[in-house]
Amino acid sequence: MVESAATSLASIVVLGAGFSLTAYLYHKGYKYFVLKKMTNAFEPGDPVLELAAMGRKVPHDSPEAADYWIMRPEQERVDKIVAGEEGGHYYLMVGDKGTGKSSMLLEAIRRVEGDGIAMLEAHADLEIFRIRLGKALDYEFHEDYIGGYFSERGPRDTTALLDIERALNKLEKVALRRRTAVGRPLVLIINQMHLIRDDEDGKDLIELLQQRAEQWAAANLVTMIFNTDDYWVYERLKQLSTRMDVLPIVDLPKPEATRALQRYRRKYFGETLAPEVLTEVYDRVGGRLNFLHRVAKNEDMYAACDEILRMETTWFLNQCWILGGEMDDDVMDQQKWAAAAVVLATALVDQEAEMDKTYDDHTGHVLPTFPLHIAQQIMTRADFIRALDRLNLFSITSKALVRASSVPMQRAFREMVAQPGFREHLQATIDRIAAIESLGRTRELVAKDLVWGGTYEIKKGKSGGIEVNLRQKEEEEAKQG
Repeated sequence: MVESAATSLASIVVLGAGFSLTAYLYHKGYKYFVLKKMTNAFEPGDPVLELAAMGRKVPHDSPEAADYWIMRPEQERVDKIVAGEEGGHYYLMVGDKGTGKSSMLLEAIRRVEGDGIAMLEAHADLEIFRIRLGKALDYEFHEDYIGGYFSERGPRDTTALLDIERALNKLEKVALRRRTAVGRPLVLIINQMHLIRDDEDGKDLIELLQQRAEQWAAANLVTMIFNTDDYWVYERLKQLSTRMDVLPIVDLPKPEATRALQRYRRKYFGETLAPEVLTEVYDRVGGRLNFLHRVAKNEDMYAACDEILRMETTWFLNQCWILGGEMDDDVMDQQKWAAAAVVLATALVDQEAEMDKTYDDHTGHVLPTFPLHIAQQIMTRADFIRALDRLNLFSITSKALVRASSVPMQRAFREMVAQPGFREHLQATIDRIAAIESLGRTRELVAKDLVWGGTYEIKKGKSGGIEVNLRQKEEEEAKQG
């Protein structure tokens, strides 16, 4: 009996030790392969490049790939940042939609074959952002870890924000190893930061990312690049930034814009445009790469320019048109927002008429601008302009200057203000809004059970309330006698 007990005990000990050793080796092996997979995510070759090349229908490593984008003045510095040659800072690229920010980043990644670089697209939902971050870093967030079955609380018992923090912890370990081996920082690019919601969850996410960016920039471990279309992201990062560099990306000046248009046209039609045609197209749509590319692909370029103007005009009017003096009071809140936008657009047109120069033969268009605080003063509201920036109706630059979002949008403002009776229509809308607000501040007093010859005495009581007393005719005569 003792021998059987000893044999059973020995079996249990052997099985327990074997199980413990296996579990320990699995745990250590899992952690090793997590770091190994994340390290491989920064090896040359990036899925982002393959997807971009598929859209261009050429291999990303082909010499023809360089022909599908236009060299911008900022490209040289972006190349150095993406290659890890500029350390000690993290970067915010800010500019209007369609100016070529993402294209510059992709071109810089292509030139170094994605070595040491990971890129992801931001999203408003934190769970989707977490999944995209995991895909970029090749990190599974312990979703395939079976050790959690043997504990009361597994590694996945968490929130999306905590998962993002854990992924960044792993990235830090990988960056430390690579820094020793390679001698330059990793690069993490987060594109379309403006898609993150401007709420508490979004603020928490941006704060988390910025804290890491500050720490890694100081240690020269990871260079983070944020890319955004909207000014509010800059405002959020500005509050806590010490090592942030801002890269403003604007429309191309006239010489670069006309060269880009010429290059696009040769690619699509094998055609060399006359200088006066290039100038005419630039005058109509400006130096926005997105517009130039769209025009160059169209056989009738002038018709494409008119279509862009029509689309910009329609977009603004659909969002912000004013309803005049006959509008219903139910739409007052929306009309206050719309009237503020139209007032600002009118002020920009008036400012343009007073400018000494609105066009330069070398640089091209000079759009009228207002400082942000003056724009808020013109609108008489401080909370509308950022929403208008998100809708790409107006643009707030990195220097806090407010202007039309594009050259076609400024032309749309000009045509709107030039309509017969426009200013009277605007004034009628403003007057109607003021009248509705005045009615909202007016209180109606209804008197019942009136007495012939009686009077009402209304006065402020001692407690701060209103006292109303009815005095009949006999009481008045007795009081006077």
